[in-house]
Amino acid sequence: MSELLIVDLGTLPYAAALDLQRDVARRRITSEIGEDVLLLVEHPPVVTLGRTAKGTNLIASPDFLASHGVELFEVERGGDITFHGPGQLVGYPIIDLKRHRKDLHWYLRQVEESLIQGIAEFGLVGSRVEKYTGVWVGGTAGDAPRPADDSSHTVQSASGAGLHSSTAPPRKIASIGVHARDWVTWHGFALNVNTDLRYFDLIVPCGIRDVTMTSVARELNAGSVAMRAVVDAVVRAFGTTFALQPRLVDFSAFVAEAGVNLADTATH
Repeated sequence: MSELLIVDLGTLPYAAALDLQRDVARRRITSEIGEDVLLLVEHPPVVTLGRTAKGTNLIASPDFLASHGVELFEVERGGDITFHGPGQLVGYPIIDLKRHRKDLHWYLRQVEESLIQGIAEFGLVGSRVEKYTGVWVGGTAGDAPRPADDSSHTVQSASGAGLHSSTAPPRKIASIGVHARDWVTWHGFALNVNTDLRYFDLIVPCGIRDVTMTSVARELNAGSVAMRAVVDAVVRAFGTTFALQPRLVDFSAFVAEAGVNLADTATH
């Protein structure tokens, strides 16, 4: 079985992680790195704008963000606007789809399924909302979040079955935005574990105006959840979903091999 190299970056500023994943992706494209990679990280507070981001979805001004210690980046990933910060598990799968299936829609569903399986270990039932990427919990189809110009969204369960009753909107627990070149992916997912959800008030998350963001801790009515347990669950799920054998790789050795200078940026 092919391997999935798991690299735990600890807490790392967004810019450093972005440089690292771009370099790893380049090396995966050229086969300098021979196996798929999953970079796991927590970021200091940062707002990122994807390729389809609209300026109106950034509620706080850049000056306000800067004054409150929140960085702002425009990046090449798909999707709109999102937030990363402490207590959130961010994963950057760098996967060569030529070895799996050359289909980005399939890949997005696989990432969603990995997160659905991961949070299932904590008793949470993840779902999908048609036409959106990401993972949702709770709620029913009739009140699914929707943009102002589209009323056609329905909720899908992990099995793909529609949920048709209407009592409460689903809550978004994980966001996904990816980029690919030569069928190698980077960027990835953000799973809210112990995230301070008030940060999402600074933006219109993913451009969905009536979305309710949630976290593993909030759904479990827990003060906090052990991040290591969530990491382990998500790693197991990624291995199963992509039919890969996860193998933990030492942070320092991997960074040195990747050739990216992260001096004085990581707190690992």
